[in-house]
Amino acid sequence: MTIPFTQHFDAWLPDVAAPVRITSIYDAQVFTRRWVIRDKDPTLKVLLRKLERANSAALIEEAMASFKLALSARALLPAAVL
Repeated sequence: MTIPFTQHFDAWLPDVAAPVRITSIYDAQVFTRRWVIRDKDPTLKVLLRKLERANSAALIEEAMASFKLALSARALLPAAVL
């Protein structure tokens, strides 16, 4: 599911020079997989499972909100996106 163009956002992986454009739930899943590999954080694994199990619009919206919250908590998301 692609999110509307007005809701696309950039996210940063730690120690990577360029941001990653997030345009869909699939982009968020791939980003989170790479993030889990880099940081080995158990809370990120829970987030990844939540993103992968989202199979309805309501669950996808909830998972994307959790994704944005995790990014902002680690200062990897511009403040204007929330």
